[in-house]
Amino acid sequence: MSTPELNPAASAPIFPGPFEGSERAAELIERVHAFLTGELADLAREHQVDSEHGAPRALLQRVWQRSRELGFYGMTLPEKMGGLGLSVLDHVLVKEAIYTTGSPFAPHVFGELSGPPRVGALARFATPWQMQNVILPVAQAEKAICFALTEENAGSDAGAVQTHAVPDGEGWIINGRKRFISGAPFADFAVLVCSTAADPNPDPKTREISAFFVDLHAPGVRVESGYKTMAGQASTGNIVFENARVPAAALIGERGRGLGLALGRISVNRLLHCPAMLGLAQLALRDARDHALQRKQFGRAIGQFQAVQHMLADMATELAAARALMLHTARQLDAGADGRAASSMAKLFCSETAFRVADRAVQVHGGEGIVQGRRVEFLFRLLRMYRVLTGTSEIQRNTIAKELLAPTGIP
Repeated sequence: MSTPELNPAASAPIFPGPFEGSERAAELIERVHAFLTGELADLAREHQVDSEHGAPRALLQRVWQRSRELGFYGMTLPEKMGGLGLSVLDHVLVKEAIYTTGSPFAPHVFGELSGPPRVGALARFATPWQMQNVILPVAQAEKAICFALTEENAGSDAGAVQTHAVPDGEGWIINGRKRFISGAPFADFAVLVCSTAADPNPDPKTREISAFFVDLHAPGVRVESGYKTMAGQASTGNIVFENARVPAAALIGERGRGLGLALGRISVNRLLHCPAMLGLAQLALRDARDHALQRKQFGRAIGQFQAVQHMLADMATELAAARALMLHTARQLDAGADGRAASSMAKLFCSETAFRVADRAVQVHGGEGIVQGRRVEFLFRLLRMYRVLTGTSEIQRNTIAKELLAPTGIP
């Protein structure tokens, strides 16, 4: 994909204003921005990595380790593990700034797909063995990890997982199949969510869901990859368990508490997808604006035509509204609110808005916008995916309605 050069001016805010976060976040953004638009931009050019042509594991390892050396990779970890103890608001702002660079390495600076954010919330449940053998190697960018929940009939209905673990001597025997697992092709471990009920097909009322750390290189475990998402990315894979044995020490927390562990930070995690979406939507708006200033028809720039001006105006207005909702929700979570409905509102509105922005960006580009290789065409496909990923828009609406109707007693 042909990607514009990365530079600080190219990812400046569309509408500059006072910075909403802390001084530490502002300083962090400046440093991580320089990393992405300098050193990592050079690395991407050297190895011909772009949004649709991913980096091999060895190159990603270099990025993770370099990011850790600079203090970025583990910044979202608890402070006792070397993290920065960022507020949700600061975390959102830093992540947004990362994605507005357009760097293909944006998901890897924090280790979002495979690193510390996957294990930070589990650290307080981890045993010394788990800390030493899984969590610390992941936090130190030595190993990668993925989160394995989704199955053919279990996604939004997380409790319907069919992958089954049976006690066997000093460990467990696992059989089942996970699919669409982000980061699986280059992961060493998985946080596996599976059933440990005596009946492999229990009544929903008697479900028992547990979580395990699983070595993806162990006998009986196989990662199937090679397929791509509609955005052209190959960072997703299936994980197959065929009589895979894991030690008893791999159980995370208590048996039967896996679903609570998996969904324990769901409000924060749901919100934290919003800055990525809005950062990418800002790229689409910027590209559309720049194209409108440069492209000429009938003797003048198309940006002088009211039809194009109105599309740009709607894109900017809706993007500003989505961003305001995201920041408001972050402040609520920092203040201690449960935030379940608010984070679902943010994920719903930000994902739908970001896609509309990308759709209009394609329209502004005209024929140029539907050619593969143009960034707006890629952003259109990627932002369409976000309406499905991490809880569809329909699931978000269900959550919002449930919270809204809960005081009334309506089921």
